[in-house]
Amino acid sequence: MIAITGAGGQLGRLVVKHLLEKVPAHEIVATVRDLEKADDLRRLGVQLRLADYDRPDTLRAAFAGVEKLLLVSAVVPGQRLRQHQAVIDAARDTGVRLVAYTSLLRADSATLMLADEHRRTEQYLERSGLDFVLLRNGWYLENSTAGLAGAVSQGALIGSSGQGRLASASRDDYAAAAAAVLTEAGHGGKTYELVGDHAFSMSDLAAELSRQAGRSVAYLDLPPAEFKAALLGIGLPEMIVDVVVDASVKSAAGELDGSSQDLTRLIGRPTTTLAEAVRQALRR
Repeated sequence: MIAITGAGGQLGRLVVKHLLEKVPAHEIVATVRDLEKADDLRRLGVQLRLADYDRPDTLRAAFAGVEKLLLVSAVVPGQRLRQHQAVIDAARDTGVRLVAYTSLLRADSATLMLADEHRRTEQYLERSGLDFVLLRNGWYLENSTAGLAGAVSQGALIGSSGQGRLASASRDDYAAAAAAVLTEAGHGGKTYELVGDHAFSMSDLAAELSRQAGRSVAYLDLPPAEFKAALLGIGLPEMIVDVVVDASVKSAAGELDGSSQDLTRLIGRPTTTLAEAVRQALRR
């Protein structure tokens, strides 16, 4: 059996969708924190089990009989490492044979605010004795396209990335890669640097948005403090804002760029284009 942690989240749900294209539903275990909020997963016919990163007893019960496990990284900074360690311990104790972990692009050398807990999770997994695969996901296209409708109405995108380039891919691309390593042989012990096929700058995004929206949208490059204030001003939580501003600043130095073809090879197709990501965002 194959289990996915955090299956109730956006990435986890997409992984389940891709797994269903490869294996029977009864061989998939979708683990969630709240069973009452997972009716859509239940209707797919997969096994639904309770698994809370903060309750190790639920993890051991959820992983019973599981051969391969996808550890989807936790959300809250400062809590991730402890939670990931609990999942890894439970996987080892219940006889899981392979753990795939959704890490961060170049986690061993990245300076992003997000990097430390990912790097330390990788190290803990390496010491666990488990066979593992590191899926070092790059920046998500959705992180850049989530607020495009508002940008059109305001006539501007904002950030602090200068002309830094983002080799982003979609959440669905990363989910397809996870499903591939969980269902194919030969991925144990591998580290994959996962990025999109074509990097873009925020100015490129503004130009594509202008083209599709039929009105001019500029990219305004702001000092980090002003960018942070603007994001807080629209009601985003400070925890999220700090991560976004840090990533924007670091992208100017190339932290979100990359040329690896690992993602395309794993999913067997080109990654989602910027044009398609903008098109999907404007449909919502």
